[in-house]
Amino acid sequence: MLAREEFEALEDRLLAPYAMRNRRTRGRVHAEAEHPFRMPFQRDRDRIIHCSAFRRLEYKTQVFVNHEGDYYRTRLTHTMEAAQITRTIARALRLNEDLAEAVALAHDLGHTPFGHAGERILNRLMEPHGGFEHNAQSMRIVDVLEERYPDFPGLNLSWEVREGIVKHSTRYDRPQVAAFDADKAPTLEAQIVDYADEIAYNAHDIDDGLKSGMLRLDDLEAATIWRDHHQAVRQAFPRAEFRIVRYQTTRRIIDTFVGDLIESTEKNLRRQHVERIEDVWAVKPKLVEFSAEVAEQVRELKALLYERLYNHYRVKRMAVKADRIMSDLFQTYMSEPRQMPPHVYRKIVEGEPTAGVVADYIAGMTDRFALDEYKKLFDPYEKV
Repeated sequence: MLAREEFEALEDRLLAPYAMRNRRTRGRVHAEAEHPFRMPFQRDRDRIIHCSAFRRLEYKTQVFVNHEGDYYRTRLTHTMEAAQITRTIARALRLNEDLAEAVALAHDLGHTPFGHAGERILNRLMEPHGGFEHNAQSMRIVDVLEERYPDFPGLNLSWEVREGIVKHSTRYDRPQVAAFDADKAPTLEAQIVDYADEIAYNAHDIDDGLKSGMLRLDDLEAATIWRDHHQAVRQAFPRAEFRIVRYQTTRRIIDTFVGDLIESTEKNLRRQHVERIEDVWAVKPKLVEFSAEVAEQVRELKALLYERLYNHYRVKRMAVKADRIMSDLFQTYMSEPRQMPPHVYRKIVEGEPTAGVVADYIAGMTDRFALDEYKKLFDPYEKV
């Protein structure tokens, strides 16, 4: 069995000089003894996988609400696809795969039910109380809300994973970033998660959109990246059924995006003379990016998906339903907090702001739990 020290030596041999090493971690908020053979970032990844918030992602919306069908991506399967793409990129660039994967697995823990519509709704409801933002909520989950250890709240993740979570978006002016060297760029391991996330949802939203019938082939022909790969697949497999063609086309799109990102990032590293982790921290904007040509293809595809899929009347209908459900739940809990479970209400008794407790409770709900709560509160024939 290899000891932790031997794994650290292996990192020095295999990782790029600008990759983040476990031995260089700034540690945890609450001191813990090192594990004999599991390194810090591996432990972080495992803690995220085993936490309650990660499991709840299974029943949180990506684009399609869970009860619309078993085929469509959920927030959990999206996270797993983003983590797989993250590992591919990290390995190709000789980065720390455990760190990169941990950030990818945690990046959506703070999402509300009903997808991005739910986040916008809760942000509006919380505007008098400081607003709501899912990256900040992800941090609150791993730092405070998860209850798994007797000596401290949260998961007690390493500084680097927490930095990757809070700097997941490109806005560094948020209050939470102040504690994580706001004047410095995050590690490359954290930077690639933004793009792996984008690659994953662009590809699987095409797949889900076509499967649902909300997207048509004619719609997608307007996107260069789809049109080029779709034609190539049709030529290579002229007798293939459409579901095979759909999969092979999205597969090639992912491969194009990932390959371009790796190549473009390597060029940036050489151009910026990045040789150490300190060089990574010093370069802003980020070192990780697509080439100009592929970046334009990504913008074109995203604009098409926004117009044809995310603004589809069926998606909009669910967003309106979500607004009604979340707004009514929020107002009910604010006016009478004791309608929340005792373990939640107790936090208000202990001095936490009511709005914050309500936001934590609603943000943690799955789609179906929110729907069930709504029926229990407002349907007189529903058992409470």
